[in-house]
Amino acid sequence: MSQQDPCTVSVGRRRAAVVGLGARARMFTEALTGSFADRIELVGLCDTNAHRMAVHNAWIAADHPGRVPVPAYPAGEFEEMLRRERVDLVVVCGVDRSHDHYIVRALEAGCGVVTEKPMTTDAGRARRILDTRSRTGRDVRVAFNYRYNPVHSAVRELLASGEIGEVGSVHFEWLLDLRHGADYFRRWHREKANSGGLLVHKSTHHFDLVNWWLGTSPETVFAQGGLFFYGDEAGRRRGLARDYDRAHGSPAAEGDPFALHLDDSPVLSALYLDAEREDGYHRDRNVFGPGVTIEDDMAVLVRYASGATLTYHLTAYAPWEGYRIAFNGSEGRLELLVEESTWTRPHVRVTGASPVLHGTETGDEAGRTELLVRRFWERPREVKVATGEGGHGGGDARMLADLFGDRVPDELGRAADAVDGARSLVTGLAANRSLETGAPVAAREVLDV
Repeated sequence: MSQQDPCTVSVGRRRAAVVGLGARARMFTEALTGSFADRIELVGLCDTNAHRMAVHNAWIAADHPGRVPVPAYPAGEFEEMLRRERVDLVVVCGVDRSHDHYIVRALEAGCGVVTEKPMTTDAGRARRILDTRSRTGRDVRVAFNYRYNPVHSAVRELLASGEIGEVGSVHFEWLLDLRHGADYFRRWHREKANSGGLLVHKSTHHFDLVNWWLGTSPETVFAQGGLFFYGDEAGRRRGLARDYDRAHGSPAAEGDPFALHLDDSPVLSALYLDAEREDGYHRDRNVFGPGVTIEDDMAVLVRYASGATLTYHLTAYAPWEGYRIAFNGSEGRLELLVEESTWTRPHVRVTGASPVLHGTETGDEAGRTELLVRRFWERPREVKVATGEGGHGGGDARMLADLFGDRVPDELGRAADAVDGARSLVTGLAANRSLETGAPVAAREVLDV
């Protein structure tokens, strides 16, 4: 087995494998067979579902006619794949609760790892990853694409430059609209055992940003919230419930603005509907059906080692999508507004490649981005930030270049490792514990990192 890791520029092409071939994996398979194929060779696919691997191979063949199919391995043969294909680098994209299983085995086999966020779903799994990383000397990179969004990089630059002095507090509100927010309640994320809940699966992005922006880590966390809008009880109480378990083939789902119709999209049909015969997984569950164990409305208060505080709120049923962030400093205030959609159009059927339609893809729903510096005794100053093409203002492309291209010095420190991944989890895990106990939680009691 090669002893190269994913952060080292090596002679010849590294050999990579992707495990977990859902929709998110396509960004990585396309990058590894396209822009970065001259330096990394995709030599293995691994998934619990053979059909999904065949779909990805078909997409690769369509993009690169004549290319030999990537060898595909069932999940039970993951370690055999690493050995037989002489894998150097493993990209982990599966269900969140499975991440540690593949990360640890890849590290023990001498591979480097790139993992989708969240790195894992609980403190025990996170500690296992950190211990294995330390023992093997292999590297783990966490794919925090939000760090690479140009506007988020601009925020870090402004704060680091002392534009508003010492930061005393942060207010952070994140809104998921009625399409995007609902989608977490249709699929495996709706069960906390799979995803850790939205405070882990989704908010890990946001808590990582605050850690990175402020250069600090959480000390104390208090949270309140619950399942307010989705789920069977709320759906019945508000008259939103429809009598179906999953949308496909259900007359009751027709006309339901919360339903996802897989057969509208060739991509969703191929990846999920046609794959059901192997594992029975339904991607289009009723958001007002039983079995939802995650929250949809959460408030979190955090105190950091730097002395700064964070007030954070995540709402998964908002009429518009985006976020507002404000930093209060000793010399002024920095404000960021990002409107990814200004409203949510009902009855939009998803026909494209994305599993869920975002506001920025729907024409007149798209909003704006505004970054303001408000220094004491001065007029507000807007900071214009150029964005790139592709997801997250070009952040996805920048992240992929950092993960798979030549490493170049980055004074912003956007590359995230396993420690960053664990620190981003601490806030969400402590918040989950606080929801259960009703009391503040010391971060070090959850995971001392």
